[in-house]
Amino acid sequence: MLSSTFCHIPGVSEKTEQALWSLGIHSWGCSLPPAEVKLKRATRDCWDQHIQDSLSHQENLTPKYFSDKLPSKELWRLFHDFQQVAAFLDIETTGLFGGDITTIALYDGVSIKHYVNGVNLHEFPNDIQNYKLLISYNGKSFDIPFIETYFKIRVTQAHIDLRYPLKSLGLQGGLKGCEKQLGINRDELNDVNGYDAVLLWNEYKKKGDKAVLDTLLAYNIQDTIVLHTLMVHTHNEKIKTTPFAKAYTLRKPELPEIPFKADFNIVRRVRMGSFGY
Repeated sequence: MLSSTFCHIPGVSEKTEQALWSLGIHSWGCSLPPAEVKLKRATRDCWDQHIQDSLSHQENLTPKYFSDKLPSKELWRLFHDFQQVAAFLDIETTGLFGGDITTIALYDGVSIKHYVNGVNLHEFPNDIQNYKLLISYNGKSFDIPFIETYFKIRVTQAHIDLRYPLKSLGLQGGLKGCEKQLGINRDELNDVNGYDAVLLWNEYKKKGDKAVLDTLLAYNIQDTIVLHTLMVHTHNEKIKTTPFAKAYTLRKPELPEIPFKADFNIVRRVRMGSFGY
């Protein structure tokens, strides 16, 4: 889809892009737009340079070039071409801003990485530099600002926050709400939520019980890997509105096995403990 995109070029609106498509200009390999396409003279004069720059950044796997130029609601277009440098991201914390990060999960479509406060959390700022595109749910408002504040770093990668394109598709109610509307089943983790994650961390810190940490990590990782399914769903639904659905539709991903076992009895126990039972 990226090489059929023109609305990242200065002076090309989404309406103009639609006009280009309707005239059969479907890729960067096509010639200069015909005169009937209304373009500013500066845009037309620099057209070939913009196309060459786009081809270069596509080949060099630099999605930031496009994310800085595309309308935010069109950032889903990055995924097809930059999957190999992308990572899905989710953090767990002790609360809202000002608290601690407890665990982080990263998933690049092949490998799962996890980070635990007091164990290897300090490795995360270096590891995140291996990816050029980050994908989250509500990360624009929460995960990324929290990471930047906690680690005192700047996260400058291209970023797709799925909360917004999913909402445009009628899917909302938080990450779990979107999953339920798509029929995604978490089994033991179906009824676990962010507050439970805080309780699990507090229980682990008090007792050092590995099974408690495993349950928390299973929840955190599940939040992360399901983003792959949601990203592909978003991409495929959005692509339906273009002339390129057959060429760019992605297959539903096969998600990996979570390397930690969740125990809902532990979740039930920490819930009861939080109410003093």
